[in-house]
Amino acid sequence: MTIKEAVLDALTGVRDPELDEPLTNLGFVSEVEVLGDAVRVWLRLPTYFCAPNFSYLMVEDSREAALSVPGVRSAEVMLDGHHASGEINTGVGDERGFDSSFAGETNGEDLSGIRTTFRRKAFVRRQEILCRELLSDGYAAVELAGLALGDAPYSEALETYVGRREELGLDVSEGSPLVVDPDGNRVPEEAVVQHLRFARTTRVSIEGNAAHCLGLLAARYGSPEPEEASA
Repeated sequence: MTIKEAVLDALTGVRDPELDEPLTNLGFVSEVEVLGDAVRVWLRLPTYFCAPNFSYLMVEDSREAALSVPGVRSAEVMLDGHHASGEINTGVGDERGFDSSFAGETNGEDLSGIRTTFRRKAFVRRQEILCRELLSDGYAAVELAGLALGDAPYSEALETYVGRREELGLDVSEGSPLVVDPDGNRVPEEAVVQHLRFARTTRVSIEGNAAHCLGLLAARYGSPEPEEASA
């Protein structure tokens, strides 16, 4: 695997915090350039005015992902076509943090708090996807409340759901309850149907936003290149 391929692979672990999908799948990675042990990554977003805090997180996470690749000693991430590209690119490159990059323009919001909020939503979405899969396999909704993680048959949906649980610091042991709330509390049998209805609204909202963003990206730049879409 070349360094460029390894960087693209590492970038599959970077997600849009609001959409819960990898930047590579969304077509947000427009180019990766390798010059010896230095890497430069270009990102593009659906609109000129995407939220600066989300944009900052994606640029910051992309830089960390590129630096995690063996053989890469320096990494620069360039966000193109955004109204705050200069502040974001310089702030991430200098490791100044979001508030320092926008001195006097923020309300002191904690990006780690924003990240946690969207990780909780991503957890709910992935739980609903897994439970919907299990329901289609013949499980009853009330049965899900009594299942442990180890009782669920392996699937990509289960693997992804477990990953989202780990991000929140929740129990992922085989004996832990399958259906829990974002704080890790078991959802009781009498509440599981209502819980899954709420989870469905969260999933539909996230996926609706993702479809909207992909439409805007396509209108702005055209369809993603095959390499980007499949990375």
